[in-house]
Amino acid sequence: MSARLPLSRILLLPCRMASTSGASGLPASLLRSAAYIGGSWLRSSDSASFPVLDPATGAELVQVSDCGPRECREALKAASEAFLTWREVPAKERSILLRKWYELMIQNKDDLARIITAENGKPMKEALGEILYAAGFFEWFSEEARRIYGDVISVPLKDRRALTLKQPIGVATIITPWNFPSAMITRKVGAALAAGCTVVVKPAEDTPLSALALAELAQQAGIPSGVYNVVPCSREKAPAVGEILCTDPSVGKISFTGSTATGKILLRYAADSVKRVSMELGGHAPFIVFDSANVDQAAAGALASKFRNSGQTCVCSNRFLVQKGIHDAFVKKLASLIQKELHIGNGFEEGVTQGPLINEKAALKVEQHVRDAVSQGARIETGGKPSTYGKNFYEPTLLSNVTTNMLCTQEETFGPLAPVIKFDTEEEAIAIANSANVGLAGYFYSQDPAQIWRVAERLEVGMVGVNEGLLSSVECPFGGVKQSGIGREGSKYGIDEYLEIKYVCFGGL
Repeated sequence: MSARLPLSRILLLPCRMASTSGASGLPASLLRSAAYIGGSWLRSSDSASFPVLDPATGAELVQVSDCGPRECREALKAASEAFLTWREVPAKERSILLRKWYELMIQNKDDLARIITAENGKPMKEALGEILYAAGFFEWFSEEARRIYGDVISVPLKDRRALTLKQPIGVATIITPWNFPSAMITRKVGAALAAGCTVVVKPAEDTPLSALALAELAQQAGIPSGVYNVVPCSREKAPAVGEILCTDPSVGKISFTGSTATGKILLRYAADSVKRVSMELGGHAPFIVFDSANVDQAAAGALASKFRNSGQTCVCSNRFLVQKGIHDAFVKKLASLIQKELHIGNGFEEGVTQGPLINEKAALKVEQHVRDAVSQGARIETGGKPSTYGKNFYEPTLLSNVTTNMLCTQEETFGPLAPVIKFDTEEEAIAIANSANVGLAGYFYSQDPAQIWRVAERLEVGMVGVNEGLLSSVECPFGGVKQSGIGREGSKYGIDEYLEIKYVCFGGL
């Protein structure tokens, strides 16, 4: 790849920069600021760059190469060329390389976590948890690479045999969000590489450093040139780059995690050439607490589900539906837990559980939702205002006396706001929960076995947590229904998203 690019654009050495965030310096060994294309670290053709900011302080961490259509096409060409050889690599060898990549992530877990906290803001404990979760996908799919099986099918004609083969789709373009800047990459890339596909990753403009750090480790692991490519770009260039990633003839598969609105745009692009797609889009998760629930367990589950990553997860609870018989006790308990357990601050500080929102726009959205709810009669139980810590911080907030007419129950807040709606009957709760046009995750607490079966089956979501507020696991399928997306990631099903089934009819026997 490097031989056919202008020498002026090739960085002979990986970019190593020192920077600080809070009390911790970013690791120079993993900090990269150039695109990774065809095994080389490359600057953009116009030498343009964009800043990556620390959301906790607003300080600039580093300037990253701002890639455009030219670099995007170069990455796709590199991936296309690499696919011709990568697809022929025996599954066991692909497995060994993914396993090595996993081991390097574990060895560098603390440094990778520091990068996440610096560019995303989540507390170090959560960032380390993400790295372990992210690495787990490489481990899982390194094992699944050797379990891609076909079938022999019995047919009614004696002189024929029928069989199916599973083959890699080709080049996969991977477009990922900022809220899990490592895990959303490895969940997709692990499956793609295990299947024999090559990838071009476009990370979120807010958090490109994690994707580039993974590229450095891919290089160290021996992942062949062109198999894993990273094209960072600014918000301004993202539409043009995204269009190429979805329309270029060399692309066989598109995998996107992000908003439903953006997903619809990408689907329209993909439709023109009928590309395979996986979409993990927006959520609006209900969290239902029935009268039979254990209040302490339900409140603890609500705290974990809602306030992880300061409420910035696609599966975090967004609407709390609490039955009237247990309502007051639940609200009191959850308010107490919020006040006692949650602590705002820079993610590098000891004891902090609530870091900043990703940017000022995100904080303003939370403020808007709270203001709208209070203007319509909602009551603030705790929190309810911007934090004095900084402009991107908002207090963990609990509202009661909430109705379905309020903004916070009509759209995803993506922040530390828990609105509680009181309901009377199971049928009422199911109707409210299923009223959204999205359905990613849903949660409910009950000790009634019959009710558990009924509600689990009737909730219109792709994933259900029963008496559990955290449900993500590398071994289990992740994905939604309705406008929350298409396809599943992780688990044994995740690798199928990158495989085509070929039927072979063998006659003349």
